[in-house]
Amino acid sequence: MGARLCNYLSHHLTISPQSGNFHQLLLQRCLTEYEVKDQAAKGDEVTRKLFHAFVLFLGEHYLNLEIKGTNGQVTRADILQLTGSVLEDAWKEKGKNDMEEIIQRIENVVVDANCSRDVKQMLLKLVELPSSNWGRVHATSTYREATPENDPNYFMNEPTFYTSDGVPFTAADPDYQEKYQELLEREDFFPDYEENGTDLSGAGGPYLDDIDDEMDPEIEEAYEKFCLESERKRKQYS
Repeated sequence: MGARLCNYLSHHLTISPQSGNFHQLLLQRCLTEYEVKDQAAKGDEVTRKLFHAFVLFLGEHYLNLEIKGTNGQVTRADILQLTGSVLEDAWKEKGKNDMEEIIQRIENVVVDANCSRDVKQMLLKLVELPSSNWGRVHATSTYREATPENDPNYFMNEPTFYTSDGVPFTAADPDYQEKYQELLEREDFFPDYEENGTDLSGAGGPYLDDIDDEMDPEIEEAYEKFCLESERKRKQYS
């Protein structure tokens, strides 16, 4: 409403003081507000709201300009494309349907006006913007736990085990459960003997006990988590 009133006064107000006519004073005030845009955008809530209202006013004001010819149509189309989403949101909050009226007028121009094919094509794309929310995409992030069925990289960081024949295998192998069970039975998960037959539960036992006692808490916790995760996956594929 304010932009329409200013547009009307710019064309019909006959008073012209020495400081300039209404249109000149309006442009000077807009320039003053524009020059402090950076400070206004970073100001307090009241200042930001005033600057937001100023931007809306500029958009409405330029949309009401009557510039004859193709250049005028292109100019207004560019302005609407840049400010249309903000204008429509602001008008909807006030219960207005001004954007629908503007889009209808543009559709009438496409049908009736004698303009070039390029301009008509541009206007046709413009009238489609409101139906696509002005090209804005509101992404909705939904968390979904990764599983072998929905994540192709599920087994990428899984540990690699080896069979008694030295063949590597991971949890991604079809016969993982069988091979893993064989590995557990062969090593009894916590073996008392090394491959060379040395008994670790004998004379070397106290030494290993000292190692266990001195194990860093973070390492111990990580090891426990690893054991629990391995057991969970073993049950999952059983």
